[in-house]
Amino acid sequence: MNCFSKRLRRTAPIPGSSHNDLIPSTPPRRNGWSWPLQVFQLIGWLVYSYIAIVSFGIYIPLLPPPWNHVAYALTGSSFIVHFLAHIAAVTIDPADASVRVKHSYASPMPLFDRTKQQHVIQDLHCYLCDVNVGPKVKHCSICNKCVESFDHHCKWLNNCVGGRNYRFFFVAMSSATVGTILVIVVVLFVFIQHYLDPHILRTAPQFDSLVGNTTWLVFLPFAPIKTSSAGLLIIAFVTVMLSITCLLLIGPLLVFHLYLLSKGISTYDHIKIQRQKKARKQETHLEPHDSKPYDKSPQIKDSPVDCQSALSHGSSSSCQIDNEASLAGRFSESVCAEMENFQRSSKKVKSFRNGSTTHTQNRERNKSMKTMESWNPDSSEEAQSSSVRSSESVPRVQDPLGSSVMTSDYS
Repeated sequence: MNCFSKRLRRTAPIPGSSHNDLIPSTPPRRNGWSWPLQVFQLIGWLVYSYIAIVSFGIYIPLLPPPWNHVAYALTGSSFIVHFLAHIAAVTIDPADASVRVKHSYASPMPLFDRTKQQHVIQDLHCYLCDVNVGPKVKHCSICNKCVESFDHHCKWLNNCVGGRNYRFFFVAMSSATVGTILVIVVVLFVFIQHYLDPHILRTAPQFDSLVGNTTWLVFLPFAPIKTSSAGLLIIAFVTVMLSITCLLLIGPLLVFHLYLLSKGISTYDHIKIQRQKKARKQETHLEPHDSKPYDKSPQIKDSPVDCQSALSHGSSSSCQIDNEASLAGRFSESVCAEMENFQRSSKKVKSFRNGSTTHTQNRERNKSMKTMESWNPDSSEEAQSSSVRSSESVPRVQDPLGSSVMTSDYS
């Protein structure tokens, strides 16, 4: 057991590891050529080189005149404009003027400390760059500097897109879209004509020494290289698929920036507007729930019942319920039902005592009122049945005159 040879774990705090400290970071990046280079930047240059070589070296020379000259002019102009605009967008430093004057891009800048300031830029002052900036300036966390009229950070350029290089970025997108469309048209024309009429593609003088249509020449007219028909078609298929992929990536981006230009806003402004709309929707959605967050059960209140009409009138009237709570509603319905049953029993008793005296009516009314006072909601059915039995069990005595049925008085 060689326990003493192992290194012990560190339990003491490492100097500079606290989030409250300002730890020196990497120096700010000047432009898109600053290290480290982005993977997307390298992929973009490789795709541009491949499409340029394949287009100008293989397929445009196969076009019949004068279409080959037209394709050279249009496609060549698009590729040259894109190359120059791309280089300008990558090379230009989009930082704010105060940052370009102050910094030499050699000294590291501190990380942002949120315990001291809530935002990097407050009151038009950047606490990292330590300069006063304009209202449209944003501090880019990747480039680690304040960018004038910040739009977005482009990984394909490996540089921020701001007010100083936005026009070159837009021209690069437009020329790339036009050039990609032209390449797709040229390659598809060669691909289709290879099956329909291959002789229209073999107009160059170098094809005169070749017999048959199985052998083709590429990189005409300066360095002709023989290739097979299958190789020509495979390269055409790969080029079309790659060009369509590039068009699907660049085309929607170009349309989106055309929309932003029509609105007069930047990409960053668009993102802020969308976040504000989303926050307002969430607040609107949560308003009904936030008004009574803890009121999850219905409140039960006393429901006064007006049954005066059921006692005073001969017709069956409905009780007036003030509250619609479930428990109070059931209680009120039971009261109404009991009152209606009691009224019907009173009618039965009343029909048998048409000639009774006033003393007997008062006595029966007093009994009815006592029954109402002694009524219990929990035993409503029992009270109802007992009242009916009491009224029906009263002994009947024949009036000597034979005019009516009298109820005998029992104390």
